[in-house]
Amino acid sequence: MTSLGATDLVDWNLAVSTATRIARPGPEVSRDEARAVVAELRRHAATSERHVRDFTGLDTGGADTPVLVVDRPGWVRANVAGFREVLQPLLGRMRERRASMPGGTALSMVGSKVTGVEVGMLLSFLSSRVLGQYETFAPPSPGLPAAPAPDGGRTGGRLLLVAPNIVHVERELDVEPHDFRLWVCLHEETHRTQFTAVPWLRDHLEGEIHAFLREADVDPATFVERLRQAAQTMTGRGHDEGGAEDADGGGAGGRGIVDLVQTPRQREILDRLTAVMSLLEGHADFVMDGVGPDVVPTVAEIREKFTRRRQTGAGRLDRALRRLLGLDAKLRQYREGERFVRTVVEGSGMDGFNRVWTSPNTLPTKEEITKPEAWVARVRPGTLS
Repeated sequence: MTSLGATDLVDWNLAVSTATRIARPGPEVSRDEARAVVAELRRHAATSERHVRDFTGLDTGGADTPVLVVDRPGWVRANVAGFREVLQPLLGRMRERRASMPGGTALSMVGSKVTGVEVGMLLSFLSSRVLGQYETFAPPSPGLPAAPAPDGGRTGGRLLLVAPNIVHVERELDVEPHDFRLWVCLHEETHRTQFTAVPWLRDHLEGEIHAFLREADVDPATFVERLRQAAQTMTGRGHDEGGAEDADGGGAGGRGIVDLVQTPRQREILDRLTAVMSLLEGHADFVMDGVGPDVVPTVAEIREKFTRRRQTGAGRLDRALRRLLGLDAKLRQYREGERFVRTVVEGSGMDGFNRVWTSPNTLPTKEEITKPEAWVARVRPGTLS
């Protein structure tokens, strides 16, 4: 990883080293067991491609993205490049503001170290919870291959499967390991199929995220303080100092980092992003359960236990941090998005639903996610100009 200048607001190298140093160890497995898990996840990732393609009718055009089976530190290293890339518009603006302040350069030298530690702590927290991920935005990094696009370019996409987390959850839920591993792979393969079969989707999503961040007008000290609140919540410090949970989910613990950067224009963009992410997550949930009965014999048991874990498995500290990071909103996206996809497919068939991938104009709005019939009426053949 390249060295960063002293004026960067986040010392990304320090973030990686902090996260990898404090990441909790995964479940105990023998070396032979670990090799077997890795090999099985790779096999399931390969077979999931056909299952998802047949169920959804989406054609990836033969695009081949790398599959990386990683541990928790590996997930951190693989994500930092994408995290840095996506945040660059926001961090660049804050860096310019700090440079214009008296003593701004000296503050940056210290601040980048502090923020690097804070970001590292957050990455460490997340690294123990992510089962898999289609990493869409990370640029090619040394030692991590990028996916060739159909036109010969490079997409940068790759599929990550976090082996220790998958083993941990399958043991916690007491489900059939082979079925659970395939079930997880079906979900992540659906995301890979979405981005490889729909050529405009990656650029559209990236453009929306960058537009959102470009609108930010955030004081650097405020941004760093929000990261510090998150880190203190995670370590149990400051929980009763503005971070305790209110009955209605309010208080500092009930706000997300994204609340710092919502201008009226950003709220419009955020509504569109929320709708897209609800669609993508809900579609992946719908596909993994739809394919499941044919290839995952215990899918009903897995879904029932996994849903219960999502709803009740987190402790008080975990729930506070989830809200601070906006992860509770992600759980709502799964539910609302899956309901949207299921309703449209039941009423219009898979071909009717797949009109959603025609262009950015056919993506559902935030309101349409909760009112699928409104989306169906809008995109009905002959109604779009």
